[in-house]
Amino acid sequence: MTLQSSPSSRPILSVNNWRSYVTLFRTNPQFTRLWLAGVISQFGNWFNYIAIFVLLQQLTGPGKAISWFLIAKFIPTAVLGPAAGVLADRFSRKAIMIGCDLLRVGIVLAFLLIRRPEQVWMVYGLALLQESLWTFADPARRASVPNLCRPEELNLANALGGATWSIMLAFGAALGGFTTAYFGWRTAIVFDAATFLISALMISGLTLPPLSRSKKDTPSWLDFLGLNDLVEGVQYVARHRQVAALLLVKSGWALSGGILVMLTVFGEQVFAAGHGQGSNSGILYSARGLGAAVGPLLAWRLLGESHPAMSRAIGYSFFVASAAYLLFAQAPTLAWAAFFVFCGHLGGAVQWVFSTTLLQKMVEDRFRGRVFAAEMAFLTLVLSLSTYFTGAALENGTESRTVVLRLALLFILPGLVWTIYRKTSAASSM
Repeated sequence: MTLQSSPSSRPILSVNNWRSYVTLFRTNPQFTRLWLAGVISQFGNWFNYIAIFVLLQQLTGPGKAISWFLIAKFIPTAVLGPAAGVLADRFSRKAIMIGCDLLRVGIVLAFLLIRRPEQVWMVYGLALLQESLWTFADPARRASVPNLCRPEELNLANALGGATWSIMLAFGAALGGFTTAYFGWRTAIVFDAATFLISALMISGLTLPPLSRSKKDTPSWLDFLGLNDLVEGVQYVARHRQVAALLLVKSGWALSGGILVMLTVFGEQVFAAGHGQGSNSGILYSARGLGAAVGPLLAWRLLGESHPAMSRAIGYSFFVASAAYLLFAQAPTLAWAAFFVFCGHLGGAVQWVFSTTLLQKMVEDRFRGRVFAAEMAFLTLVLSLSTYFTGAALENGTESRTVVLRLALLFILPGLVWTIYRKTSAASSM
């Protein structure tokens, strides 16, 4: 179920026209509320990342410890993703989002109890719990967007969501790095906890339509466990080749996901220059966010907003990321490194935003939560493996620039696979 209005009263919306965003905010206050809640919690999230990176360096040193932290953040989605999708399609998505926000307040504050190296296990445990809650909240949030927007608003809503996520990364990482460097990581943690509380209050004002469920005469134990729903979701994806292909786009990027470890390693080791801990990492993560904000808007302007145009852009994005990180591996200074990170995530954001938009348009509402949860499960499984092997390479003495070079070349593989898929799909439709 999506919002409806008479065709004659609908303004023409375009992702490249700033007035369209004003129109969306003015005419769709429910989406605006959901968007603002996300903006606030995302801003705090990047405070959390930089703070924990600094905490881990203080407790154990950089490298593998950061890899294990990121793996702890990725594993829950790979394991719990299918169950999260079932819940998002069976129960109140609003209640799921609020409950996860409130629980995360307490979990984030628990990081303040960590003070000694022998307590480092708590970092990984709390990261697991925090990300487990995100695993349940994210498919509920993304599946709710089409319930709050008309079909013609989805490109705009996802462009806005991708851009603001990126901007929050840019400013959150930069401000989080500054706050951590000058006021300590604990201040950043408290700020992050507060953002989850504000987000929960904002989501409490949402009005979402009831979920439509398939009718069954007598529920079985498989229904109560959600296994039938899970099987039904798998069968749906198997019947829709385009959905299956789009579902794996983000996992293709995740093959080189160890790049995220290397941003911290380059910031705090390769380009260390006596700044407060966290400041250089904040700069590189900010460059990532700025690139991700610009990428989808630039691709929409250059290639168009149609389905075929977005499909082409997804393929190009992998090659852009590969070229940029090949240059990043040779960057002589922090400034050049930040520029190449910016260019790399021009491409990275395109595949993320465009694959999400196309899935929201294609997938039926009653399957949407399961599809998005499966997408994130595959993504985080691949991301966990990439992160582990990146950390292992660093631990075994592989030079940092060599690690980045290998990861950059790996981006080419999913780019080639997607290009072949597009060509064979176009040929079979003729």
